[in-house]
Amino acid sequence: MNGAAIVLWVLCALAAIAALRAGDGRARHGLRFAADQLKVVLPMLAMALPAAGFISELVPDQLAQALIGPDSGVAGIVIASLAGGLIPGGPFVSFPIVLAFAQSGAGVPQLVALTGGWAVLAFHRVVIWELPVMGASFVLLRLACSVALPALSGLLALALVASGLAGGRIVP
Repeated sequence: MNGAAIVLWVLCALAAIAALRAGDGRARHGLRFAADQLKVVLPMLAMALPAAGFISELVPDQLAQALIGPDSGVAGIVIASLAGGLIPGGPFVSFPIVLAFAQSGAGVPQLVALTGGWAVLAFHRVVIWELPVMGASFVLLRLACSVALPALSGLLALALVASGLAGGRIVP
C-alpha cells in the first residue's frame, strides 16, 4: 500500500466516524452512495485494466520510445499533448493507457503532457458536448486559449526533471 492509499483510507475512516456520530442516517446513505458508485465504476475498471494491458502489448516499445520517450524532447512533448487529446473516456480508461505508455518507455515529461492533453483538450468531449452545447465560437476560443497548456506542462516537467527537482520515472 502506498502513501496515497493510506491517506485515502484515513480520510474514509474519518468521514465514516463523522457520519456515524451525526446519527441521522448519513452513514447508511453514504454506504448506499458508495455501493451505487461501485456498480458504475467496477465494470469500467474490469474493461479498462485489461484494455491497458493489451495496449501495452500492442504498442511496440521502440515506437513509444521513439515518439514520446525520454529522448524525444520537445517534439515528443507536442506529440504526447495531441495524443492525450485523442484518448477517449474518463480516468478509468485514460490512466491505464497512460500507465501502458509509461511501461512502454515513455518519458515522464511526455507523460505529463499526455495526461494534460487528455484533461485539457479531450477532443471526444469537444465533439460530443462542447460543440453542440456551447457552439463553435466558444469551442474555438477555448481551444485557442488552452491548446498550449499540455505542452507547457510537459516543458515545465522537462525542466524540473532536468534540474533534479522532480523524479524522472514513474512509480505506480
